[in-house]
Amino acid sequence: MASGFFALLDDIAALMDDVAVLSKIATKKTAGILGDDLAVNAEKASGFVSSREIPVLWAITKGSLLNKLIILPFAFLLSAFVPAVISIILILGAVYLAYEGIEKIYEYFFPHHDTEKVIETVALSEADILLVEKDKIKSAIVTDFILSIEIVIIALGTVEGELILNQILVVSFIAILATVGVYGVVALIVRMDDFGRVLKRTKSKIVQATGDLLIKALPKVIKLLAFVGTIALLLVAGGIFSHKIDAVHHMLTSWPDMLKEFVLGIVGGLLAFAIVTPLKKLFKKKSDHASAK
Repeated sequence: MASGFFALLDDIAALMDDVAVLSKIATKKTAGILGDDLAVNAEKASGFVSSREIPVLWAITKGSLLNKLIILPFAFLLSAFVPAVISIILILGAVYLAYEGIEKIYEYFFPHHDTEKVIETVALSEADILLVEKDKIKSAIVTDFILSIEIVIIALGTVEGELILNQILVVSFIAILATVGVYGVVALIVRMDDFGRVLKRTKSKIVQATGDLLIKALPKVIKLLAFVGTIALLLVAGGIFSHKIDAVHHMLTSWPDMLKEFVLGIVGGLLAFAIVTPLKKLFKKKSDHASAK
């Protein structure tokens, strides 16, 4: 009896060791998406009245958890019964990530100059403010849903072929990390300027200068996160192309892995951008023509 109990403990310890190792690998593979997720949500969670930032962020966090509860069962079912589909979804996701990375670079060098409509500034009622918040929360949760699919599928791809229990534990850990970790950091970022204002009310000039630095640093931090997230998107996409497409895997073998993956991400993104952009313009023209009628 005792030997059986200790054998069970050994099995559990071995399982946890395997899960820890696989979780570390999965975290590295999904770091790019987590960085992009962090940058996107930091941007979406800022700009609210100071007293409403945390309630809004908490609402988005709950929506993010619900997204994971919806996505995870479908991902595990696919992995258990049609694992080949995971590779296809990974490649399609990589195309999307590469396209998104190139699109961000393109918009940086060629920003849109749409004519802005002048809107008369009016004092919003509390009901109007809550309505605006609701729309922004909904938009953030939809964006989170798309990013969550990418995170879960990429994490699942790193444990492909492992025991289903290991897959469930590792991917669930990454999903929780993607919510708690990302939104925890976002909460700190969006409150950075408020903390800076508190420091500016002190008598110490050094502390005041620190507070002023935090206030000025907030938009720059968000921009930096966006930049790092863009590079990471291309690296993650290139890594998937390299590991999941045999013809691509044997290309540029003498190059360092990171450089190879970055170049593959750029090439894949440029191809996707060249195909998608004309189609978007065509659909936009058709939509505008239909609206004119």
